Amino acid sequence: MGIKIAPSILSADFARLGDQIHDAEAAGADQIHIDVMDGQFVPQISFGPPVVWALRKITALPLDVHLMVVQPERHIQAFRDAGADCLTIHYEATAHVHSVLGQIHELGCKAGLALNPHTPPEMVSQVLPLLDLIVVLAVNPGAAGQKLLPEMLTKITTLRGLAHETGHQPEISIDGGIHAGTAAAAVQAGASILIAGSAIFGSNQRIEEGVHTLRQAAISTNQPERTYA
Repeated sequence: MGIKIAPSILSADFARLGDQIHDAEAAGADQIHIDVMDGQFVPQISFGPPVVWALRKITALPLDVHLMVVQPERHIQAFRDAGADCLTIHYEATAHVHSVLGQIHELGCKAGLALNPHTPPEMVSQVLPLLDLIVVLAVNPGAAGQKLLPEMLTKITTLRGLAHETGHQPEISIDGGIHAGTAAAAVQAGASILIAGSAIFGSNQRIEEGVHTLRQAAISTNQPERTYA
């Protein structure tokens, strides 16, 4: 798998969101990451289906919708109808993980499972065949601009090993604290998707430069590719 860059709109300038999405697409971003927060699973409130619908009209990039909401099964239809390509639920947010992942596939979306920092990687083992994506939260969810928790890199490596053992190979993304200084370590640990907000939308450089800098950092490691016995 090649390394994918997923700008997170949580750090975008909402007054210029359309223009910034166009800039990210022109810069070579691979998908757009949308953090949906309900004020219950995390304290903040962010976006609903209308934002996904609006973005779907202006970009051909895949829309990766991360549902940081309790009982996500109540919302997956609405976000699919709005144009989501991938719906990621939290392991901690529903008592029916297996069922909800199946529902997401039935709707024609890719299905992802996100793990909070405290959640052991082994918790995905029973649903690995249903996963197109695993999202490792490298910070506590809910706010942009936090520093990456370095122990989450070990979690990614463990998840990649579990996937290899079972023969199922979902993509693994890392969300939180990703920038030019952390990208290479995340890739070396086994991440294939780098979700970044502040490093792309919140820095002083242009969005094009942010995407390019992150991609170059991601592929700059000279360490040999990690193998899983």
